[in-house]
Amino acid sequence: MSFSALGLSAELLRAAHPTPIQTQAIPAVLAGHDLLAGAQTGTGKTAAFTLPMLQRLSQSRAASRLPRALVLTPTRELAAQVCDSVRTYGQHLPLRAMEIFGGVGMAPQVAQLRRGVDIVVATPGRLLDHAGQGHIDLSRIELLVLDEADRMLDMGFIHDIRRVLKLLPSRRQNLLFSATYTTEIERLANGLLRDPQRIEVARRSTAAETVAQLMHPVAKERKRALLSHLIRSGEWQQVLVFTRTKHGANRLAQQLESDGISAAAIHGNKSQGARTRALADFKRGAVRTLVATDIAARGLDIDGLPHVVNFELPNVPEDYVHRIGRTGRAGAEGKAVSLVSPDENGMRAGIERLLGRRIPTEMIPGFDQSPAVAEQPDPNARDQRWAAPRETPGRHHHRPRSDGRGTTAFAEGAQRQRRRGGNPSGNSNRRSPGF
Repeated sequence: MSFSALGLSAELLRAAHPTPIQTQAIPAVLAGHDLLAGAQTGTGKTAAFTLPMLQRLSQSRAASRLPRALVLTPTRELAAQVCDSVRTYGQHLPLRAMEIFGGVGMAPQVAQLRRGVDIVVATPGRLLDHAGQGHIDLSRIELLVLDEADRMLDMGFIHDIRRVLKLLPSRRQNLLFSATYTTEIERLANGLLRDPQRIEVARRSTAAETVAQLMHPVAKERKRALLSHLIRSGEWQQVLVFTRTKHGANRLAQQLESDGISAAAIHGNKSQGARTRALADFKRGAVRTLVATDIAARGLDIDGLPHVVNFELPNVPEDYVHRIGRTGRAGAEGKAVSLVSPDENGMRAGIERLLGRRIPTEMIPGFDQSPAVAEQPDPNARDQRWAAPRETPGRHHHRPRSDGRGTTAFAEGAQRQRRRGGNPSGNSNRRSPGF
């Protein structure tokens, strides 16, 4: 089906290329229905709500300069990328959009709000900061979107979402988009949506069919050497690598650099400016390897990313799906490689149970799961040290200030969830209750 058959205006058709989630969601949103949509990452969910949202807003005149549409996201990166999409798709429309998130000063955001805005894309914590100080009035919101709703539940945003809902008018359209479609999402939807249209493009908690998955058994002490070997021997020019901890991401990036492989780390202890620069360098090819914690599993959108590596398997099987979903997006092919040490075999079993199948395994000559008591150094590496201790959980977290400076980049609600005993990274089986 073409976009011209979906009822979109000529201005929006200029930027449109349809995917299955879009061909199903757009007519429902244009018809004014609430929507519950479950789709894999990389299937075009952002355009599925952005395009009809822009059309609906452009068809009616604004009664004031107050926001008329609100998109809530779990992370800063995702908020920035969604807002970029809104501006791109709406470049031919007289609509104004802005992103609101922590980690940056509030003053520029306040100034932009005072000038007037139609669409706000925000993380919940910073949005509530602005609302609490009287900088934003949400009483004219016509359309609410919860993007990556399952991630917001994992990160403990349920209470912040409830607070935001109290600031919105009761008569509005609600759209809930989620990469995984779980019972927790059903519970959230039942308390938020009114007689919603339901769309599920992919099976629950499944990985994209375009991603070739492979696991390499290896001793923990040899993981770094194996990763360097794979990057060099495969001539990988762009690879996203996931670790469990911020300290581990920093350490691995430094060690890859010592091996002669350009690398940068992106995680919650990095400033927003540093994270933005690292991502920009990675996208333009100035950095070959981006090492990330699970903060990046949902928010990064990198066109044509060919390789994802799980340097360490995630504790929660669903996070594996989100990680490898950074490649193989929008029908493109990608490769996801996992380096599995003996202590991670239980995590591997959990991932395979979730996927409902075994993941192929390949032993790389010279790298196995035996402890490297007298391992031979990699002749291509300049530094084979692996002596830094594993990060102690919670060592690097700081309590955020209301202006966002000192806020860790999990999102503004992360520290509140930790104080309630939860895990803001999503690396826990503990789930936030629904409505």
